[in-house]
Amino acid sequence: MRIDSSATPISVLPLSSGRSGLWWGLLGVAAFSFTVPLTRVAVADGAMSPLFAGSARAVIAAVLAALALASTRQRMPRGAQWLRVAVVAGGAVVGFPLLTSYALTTAPASHGAVVIALLPAATAVAAVLRARERPRRSFWIAAGVGAVAAVAFALIQGGGFGGLHRADLLLFAAVIVCAIGYAEGGMLARELGAWQTISWALVLASPLMVLLTGISLADGAPNGTPVQWAAFAYLAVVSMFLGFFAWYRGLAIGPMAQVSQVQLAQPVMSICWAALLLHERLTWPTVVGGMAVIACALLAVRARNGGLK
Repeated sequence: MRIDSSATPISVLPLSSGRSGLWWGLLGVAAFSFTVPLTRVAVADGAMSPLFAGSARAVIAAVLAALALASTRQRMPRGAQWLRVAVVAGGAVVGFPLLTSYALTTAPASHGAVVIALLPAATAVAAVLRARERPRRSFWIAAGVGAVAAVAFALIQGGGFGGLHRADLLLFAAVIVCAIGYAEGGMLARELGAWQTISWALVLASPLMVLLTGISLADGAPNGTPVQWAAFAYLAVVSMFLGFFAWYRGLAIGPMAQVSQVQLAQPVMSICWAALLLHERLTWPTVVGGMAVIACALLAVRARNGGLK
């Protein structure tokens, strides 16, 4: 039985692996940065239903994952590892794609990118709770202020303080479930290997995603343009599969707290792609709100890593 080299225990990695982890993490973040704008492209004008866009891409990624696992004869997770794989699947394979697909049918991609900018801080919080750490008070302050900044941005963008829109609630829910999946996936990748973790999560979630895809097709086949199908293909092959190879490898090499800081570049990239690809106008609330959320996330991640008193 052959085990991929990415499953090598962290304790035997060379001293230079910290920088390697950052580069792998940056590669994954660059791949993920297209997810929000391209999801917006795929579901625009009702060409693809959110249910189809969120579930069918996971089905395609699961096929690729099964082929990769079978061809390299990876060992299966054992015992409690399956429960941890289920946590990763629930956050990264099921929750985040479906929730963001529904949210981005109405929310602009740049708006979604700002709310999702809370993800690094949320991932740090999830990792703290999962590892039962006791970080400094500055960590909780930064994470809390970041959450308040994200909510305030969503309220202001919605036209006032009358309440959050449905899309915002979906985006915040996506951040929570994805953060849990990221934190658990980063720890599990040290045992199963980086790409193996997301592959097993895709395979485990595939029966549910096949069912949801079938339900979405019952209302009619999608009629997207070639550009929309190209966006969907990227979401399936890169966002749902190849991007996680790099991201979980970076988290597995670690240190996880340092690698997670690279994720702060994702919303900036996504906002830029939204402006370049979708021609969305960057307003001052978007720029200021994005910078505020990213700054708070940076402080939270650094505080957890011991950089702030």
